[in-house]
Amino acid sequence: MSALTFRHDPEQSWDELVRFWEEMEWPEGSKVEIIEGIITVSPSPAYRHNLIAARIQRRLYSVIPEEWEIFQTLAIAVPSRMGMLIPDLLVVPSQEEVESDSHIPAALAELVVEITSKSNAVHDRISKCAAYAAAGIPFYLLVDRWSPEGPVTTLYGEPTGDVYRPLSVVKFGEPLQLPAPFGLTIDTGEFPIP
Repeated sequence: MSALTFRHDPEQSWDELVRFWEEMEWPEGSKVEIIEGIITVSPSPAYRHNLIAARIQRRLYSVIPEEWEIFQTLAIAVPSRMGMLIPDLLVVPSQEEVESDSHIPAALAELVVEITSKSNAVHDRISKCAAYAAAGIPFYLLVDRWSPEGPVTTLYGEPTGDVYRPLSVVKFGEPLQLPAPFGLTIDTGEFPIP
């Protein structure tokens, strides 16, 4: 199933768009994001997608500080890019006080992970990459199962404006090194190929 999109009124403010996103009754089990001002409703990720997320999450828990958390369903706000994004994995220091129960500012994140789905891979490669860089998130890990060159994993870092520098690109089956503060090698050979 493909994602559905809802365009907002260009005259609508960011706050009005977020209020609509928060208050609308969306299909149960769906992933609802605002990507470049467009509300996108995607089906729940499939088994292989979740398997990759689980394997990365398990490895991350072995290296992150005790006061950090890993979330799979927490939205992060990037108002400058009209984005309310839900990464497949989000690594963030625990926050005692947040302004909203529905999301946190993207700038709090230390790492975001996206695993492409066939129907919306372009969002992960372009729109979300730019939004995460604009928010100043230090690292973006893109597991691109549907890359035209074959399955690859790319680690982005050193954000400047809305652009990241690719720090490492590996084909599935090759190890990928996450630098400090993670200091972790991810075995992409554990990832199922589509």
